[in-house]
Amino acid sequence: MTSKDEKPQTRVTRRAIVGGATAALAAAASAGAAQAQTQTKAQTTAAAGAGGGAPKISDPRTAYPQPPFPSQTQPFPGLAAKMTPRPDHGETSYKGSGRLAGRKALITGGDSGMGRAAAIAYAREGADVAISYLPDEEPDAQEVIALIKQEGRIAVALPGDIRDEAHCRSMVEEAVRQLGGLDILVNNAARQQQRPSLAEISTEDFDATMKTNLYSMFWLTQAALPHMAAGASIIQTTSEQAYDPSENLVDYAMTKAAMMSFTKSMAKQLGPKGIRVNGVAPGPIWTPLQVSGGATQEKLVQFGGDTPLGRPGQPVELASIYVQLAAADASYATGQVYGAAGGSGQP
Repeated sequence: MTSKDEKPQTRVTRRAIVGGATAALAAAASAGAAQAQTQTKAQTTAAAGAGGGAPKISDPRTAYPQPPFPSQTQPFPGLAAKMTPRPDHGETSYKGSGRLAGRKALITGGDSGMGRAAAIAYAREGADVAISYLPDEEPDAQEVIALIKQEGRIAVALPGDIRDEAHCRSMVEEAVRQLGGLDILVNNAARQQQRPSLAEISTEDFDATMKTNLYSMFWLTQAALPHMAAGASIIQTTSEQAYDPSENLVDYAMTKAAMMSFTKSMAKQLGPKGIRVNGVAPGPIWTPLQVSGGATQEKLVQFGGDTPLGRPGQPVELASIYVQLAAADASYATGQVYGAAGGSGQP
């Protein structure tokens, strides 16, 4: 033993110093690995949802409502809010990740259907969004405007009839003014009215379909191009009807085939300027088009039941396609038409 005034003699060897340092490094590495393991586990749990465990997958056949659907009609253009079942545009399900941060988008028909799904997704990916729609669609449109604003993004409402050239051109200018620019244009709005025979398509009907689906696309694109620089994106909503037209949608199918051709021609024209042009070709999607004269009641009740997945698609199921075609990491995709038809269709 030693007295309290005496200090014990300690012999420190080189081996002890090296051994101590090695032990310290090992302990630090072990602690770092444990921390990384904890972070990875937390990330996996977060990705899997609040319940933890492996990420969940769903059966695409039963992920959304299947026919038969209740018989229902609405006057054109129809409201999503009054449909049974109500379509899913991603109001609660779409989660963004900043893929379109700082972008400025104009979407026609942004009140419902694929336009609404694209508007919600774009806002959650960080874009400011202007939507056009008919005045009769104001209730649906205001829901979309509120959802865009909830994401802290600029939301611009542009009601009016896109069959009018002056409105189309002024709409682009207003979108540019309020958004502070324009680098995404989605030509999505469409008119679809089924007629069992060619004799029942009046000149007024034919003119309305052509102007809504084609003239507006031409006017809007022409007006938008002076505001677009390299990296901008133009997207058309075409249809499986462009490839496999139904007997009772003659005028509508004609326009969708023309939109596909427009997409491919413009991609060649604008590629050298760094502007990409693509299309989305949906199959049977549950939107107000179907309940406001776009389908017979017999077809409506069984809508989408003849696809391999046995159901119609929901607008939200196409949202990621519109995002991908607008995003910078799709920089080599132009002149393409992306299909989403539940296993049918040809794109």
